[in-house]
Amino acid sequence: MSHVAEQVHLSRSEVCGILREELYSEEILHQADTHIFIVVGASGDLAKKKIYPTLWWLFNDGLLPEHTFIIGYARSNLTVESLRKQTQPYMKVTAEDQKKLDAFFSLTSYVSGQYDERSSFEKLHAHMNSLPKGKKANRLFYLALPPSVYEDVTRNIKETCMSQVGWNRLIVEKPFGKDLESSNKLSNHISALFREDQIYRIDHYLGKEMVQNLMVLRFGNRIFGPIWNRDHIGCVVLTFKEPFGTEGRGGYFDEFGIIRDVMQNHLLQMLCLVAMEKPTSTNSDDVRDEKVKVLKSISEIQLSDVVLGQYVGNPQGQGEEKKGYLDDATVPAGSLTSTFAAAVLYVQNERWDSVPFILRCGKALNERKAEVRLQFRDVPGDIFNQQCKRNELVIRVQPNEAVYTKMMTKKPGMFFNPEESELDLTYGNRYKDVKLPDAYERLILDVFCGSQMHFVRSDELREAWRIFTPLLHRIESEKIKPIPYIYGSRGPAEADELMKRVGFRYEGTYKWVNPNKL
Repeated sequence: MSHVAEQVHLSRSEVCGILREELYSEEILHQADTHIFIVVGASGDLAKKKIYPTLWWLFNDGLLPEHTFIIGYARSNLTVESLRKQTQPYMKVTAEDQKKLDAFFSLTSYVSGQYDERSSFEKLHAHMNSLPKGKKANRLFYLALPPSVYEDVTRNIKETCMSQVGWNRLIVEKPFGKDLESSNKLSNHISALFREDQIYRIDHYLGKEMVQNLMVLRFGNRIFGPIWNRDHIGCVVLTFKEPFGTEGRGGYFDEFGIIRDVMQNHLLQMLCLVAMEKPTSTNSDDVRDEKVKVLKSISEIQLSDVVLGQYVGNPQGQGEEKKGYLDDATVPAGSLTSTFAAAVLYVQNERWDSVPFILRCGKALNERKAEVRLQFRDVPGDIFNQQCKRNELVIRVQPNEAVYTKMMTKKPGMFFNPEESELDLTYGNRYKDVKLPDAYERLILDVFCGSQMHFVRSDELREAWRIFTPLLHRIESEKIKPIPYIYGSRGPAEADELMKRVGFRYEGTYKWVNPNKL
C-alpha cells in the first residue's frame, strides 16, 4: 500500500480502488465465489460499536470481497432491523449513503442460539448452507465474546460449522487469558481445534497507522539503521494515556486492571516493533519470529521496577473529574486495582543491553496520547555550555498521527545560541486528502487476505505472559496498594522519579505543536 500515501490528491474512491487492487490478488478473490462473515456475539457492545461499523465502512469503500454475506449470531432474539437500529448510530452514514446502507443490510442476516448447544450451531450451519453458494463459501468467524464462552463456541464451530471447500478463519479478541496458565489453557484448547494459520488473535493496536509505520521507518531508511542501538539511544518510552476514568464501566476494568488491559499487549507489541532485528522478509512468520526473539530476551519484571497508581477525584475538577476510581458504583469497595502503571524492561541482547524500555499507561491523566519516544544519548564533547537538550525521535500513534525529531538548531536572528526545534511529519498536514482507515478496517481486511503479520502468534502470547505473570501474581497475593494520583494529573510523581532513576531526562521545556492549528 506504500504508493497510495504518495497520491495525496486522489479522491477517496480512487484511493479505495488502488487499495483493492493491492489487497486482493486474483487467487484470493477466486478461491471461492462467496465469503461468509459470522459475528458471534452480535448483540454485544463490540459488535455494535466496532465490528458492524467496520464492515459497513469496508463495504461502502468497495473493499469487502464481492459476494460477502454477514451473519450475526447471539443468544438474544434480534431481527436484522433491530440490529440495524442499534448499530447505525456508530456507522457515520450520510444521506447519500442510505441506498448503499440498504444494500449492506440486505446481505445481513441473524440467527439466535445458545453458545453451549450443538443444535444451535447446527442451525447456524444450515443457515450458511442456505445462502447462495453457501456450502462452498469461505467462512470467517469473529468471536466478539467474553473468554468464558470461547471453549464451548470454538468446539461447536469446529464440529458443526466448518466449510468443507473454502477456507475457515477464526478471529479471537483479547483478553487472551489473565495470566500464563489461563492463556496456555485457552491456546491449547483452540490449537487442538484449529491450525495456527487459521487463528487470528487480534490486538487492534497492531492495525494503527503509526504502529504499522514503525517497520517502514526502521527498515526503509538508511539514516536510522546505524543509530538504532545502545551506543546512541539512551532510553525508549512507550506511552498510553487517557484523559477519562472508567465512567461507570469499572466492573470489567476492575477484573483486569491497567497492566492486563494495555501494558501486557498494546505497549509490549509496540516495544517488539521498536526493538526487533530486521526480518528476512515481510512474510508474517518472518516478522513474528523476530518479535518472539525480542520477548525471549526480556526477563520477568521486578516489582522494584514498577510504579502502580489509582486515580482519586480532583476537588477543583468539573463533572467526572471530581470522582475517583472508587467512586464508580461498578467498582468493588476498597478495590486495589491499578489504573496507572509504569514499568521498566530491559532487552538483554547485543543491540539493547542496558537500555531501559519504559512502559507507561493510565486512565484519568492530563491528556489523550499514545506514542513511542526514543531519547538519544548526550552529544559527546559539549561546546555549547550544556545548552543542548537530548535529541528525541517521536512516533505519535494518536491523536494527530505524526513523526517528529526533536533537535537543536541555532536560534534565528542575531544570536548564536542553540534552540530546541523539530523536523516534523504531521500526517494531517502532509496527507490532507488521504483517509487513514480505522485499525479494525485494516485488520479485518488482513484476515480476508490471509495475512497474519499484524496478529499475535501463540508463542508471542506465551512469552508476553511469562514476562508479566509473576509480577501480577505478586501484586495480587501481597495486595500491593497503588499510589493515589489526582484525576487530570501526569500520574504519580513516583513514576517520574522511576524514569529519572533509569536514565530518562525530562526537560519539560518543549511542547509539540500541531501544525494544523497554527
